[in-house]
Amino acid sequence: MSSSFPDHFSAVADAYADFRPRYPDALFDWLAAAVDSRRLALDVATGNGQAVAGLVDRFERVLASDASAGQLARMPAWTNVETRCEPAEQLSAADDCVDLLTVAQALHWFDHPRFFAEAWRVLRPGGLIAAWCYQQFASDDAALDLVLETYYHDVVGAYWPPQRAWVEQGYATLDWPFAELPAPAFTLEADWSRAQLLGYLGSWSATRLAGEATGRDPRAAIVPALERLWPDDETRRLRWPLKLRVGRKGMNLV
Repeated sequence: MSSSFPDHFSAVADAYADFRPRYPDALFDWLAAAVDSRRLALDVATGNGQAVAGLVDRFERVLASDASAGQLARMPAWTNVETRCEPAEQLSAADDCVDLLTVAQALHWFDHPRFFAEAWRVLRPGGLIAAWCYQQFASDDAALDLVLETYYHDVVGAYWPPQRAWVEQGYATLDWPFAELPAPAFTLEADWSRAQLLGYLGSWSATRLAGEATGRDPRAAIVPALERLWPDDETRRLRWPLKLRVGRKGMNLV
């Protein structure tokens, strides 16, 4: 494992596993239909396997790699999944063997030239790479959305690692050395209680870093407003637009 790996998530592995929204089935249906072979998928920076859950029933085998041992320890056991603790820039998969390589909410942490070279190496000719992210989310309550925007930008905004800028751009300005494929729009949705929302905010790297810097839980700043807007016994539907980039391995790395 690279000593420079910015492990923001092993310390919050439980929260990440319990309080992250699930990716839509439609995303994985579309990706599975876009490849011409489903022998092997590789999910890089897999975390606790949220993307793997959408791959296991659509591919014969799945490799799930992550540099965080704490995250891998929280992954469910699937019979056709092999986990590997390794950084994204040093993949152990063989050359030209992967039909689909996925990166969910993690590409911004990588050394991009080194990772893309590795992705190119392990993808078979014609194989696909798909990387996606999600940033801020919204409800059907404008007042609640304002509280959440205030938390994101004002309460913990100064504690976001610099790589967060890639997420805010939806990876749109990232150099993409693959033949780009147009992709449909997808949205994550979750019906959550107020406690689940607070658990999700606790899984943010900025929440953890703000707590370490100040010695107090930054979520406390918005709890009174949340309690006024969101009764204990209610669930609210939250939505996260997914930003997706998809590419195909051609003849030459561009």
